[in-house]
Amino acid sequence: MSGPGRNPASPTMHLLTLETTCDETAAAVVTDSLNVLSSVVASQTALHQRFGGVVPEIASRAHVERILPVIDEALRDADVKLSDLDAIAVAHTPGLAGSLLVGLVAAKSLAVSLDIPLVAIDHLKAHIYAGRLAAKRDIYPCIGLVVSGGHTSLYRCDSPLEMTHLGSTIDDAAGEAFDKVASMLSLPYPGGPSVQKAGEKGDPQRYRFPRSFLKDDSRLDFSFSGLKTAVRYEIVEPGSADFSAVELDEQTVADLAASFQEAVVDCLVGKSLLALKQAGLNTLCVGGGVAANGRLRERFSEEAMKHGFELIFPPMSLCTDNAAMGAIAVEQMKAGDFADLSVDARPGLVRTAST
Repeated sequence: MSGPGRNPASPTMHLLTLETTCDETAAAVVTDSLNVLSSVVASQTALHQRFGGVVPEIASRAHVERILPVIDEALRDADVKLSDLDAIAVAHTPGLAGSLLVGLVAAKSLAVSLDIPLVAIDHLKAHIYAGRLAAKRDIYPCIGLVVSGGHTSLYRCDSPLEMTHLGSTIDDAAGEAFDKVASMLSLPYPGGPSVQKAGEKGDPQRYRFPRSFLKDDSRLDFSFSGLKTAVRYEIVEPGSADFSAVELDEQTVADLAASFQEAVVDCLVGKSLLALKQAGLNTLCVGGGVAANGRLRERFSEEAMKHGFELIFPPMSLCTDNAAMGAIAVEQMKAGDFADLSVDARPGLVRTAST
């Protein structure tokens, strides 16, 4: 299925965009002029909270239950009917296999029944494009940092659709490390907001946790496994798996949270600055759920003023997974990049994200 849409003569084209890569069921209606008419996100946080992380089977089942009501709400909020749609866009990579398939099946079904084109979106490119939406102008070329529960990667972004992988985590993603440390400190899931809140009353210098690869100017990779282990060993003896017998006072929890967060921020900021220097670029766009972290935003803002580069952060609503960032489909449609019905989910992270 390909083509510019059912109504090429229409002054405004309407796209329905779907996002089900992980644990958020989202739909949005956007126009070809990048106006976001609606954006609906159904969170699954309450479903996964007692497990301290996303359970793939629970996530995919929840998507099945929620995808149609979310689509219906997005259309109603935008005051758009199914018959008004000119294309359907859906994130098909990377993500959890079961979750991706729910969105993909819904998008294919709508494309067939409405006889309109299908666009397959790269979730990571969309996170950087959220910065384009926020800036309301072209931000390319830039360095893109995608930092979330599943990804911590740096890219050279020459255009919305041309991204070259520069480096990424070799173990835990930053958001995953936040979740695991929160669990160690008996803080609620999701870990990012709870660690940030606890750390507001803490001393970020009390514990000098490791900053892996930070002094290595030859690579742009990250590693948070050793940092996570260092926090663990401040709480329990090496080799012990029993946290139940440990009672930490409120100040110790605050200091551990603040010190851990500072180490993560140091690594993210340090490697991003190195990427800007190596690429000879002057614009940095940060996307993904961890981009909502207040300390990270503060540090990047300080460095941008100090070094004179342009910093682009999407608003909070466009940091966590959402379908509005699926407006990148407009760029793909302009490039003639449509998908046919054989397009499949690609769960794994693609090192070079250019199409």
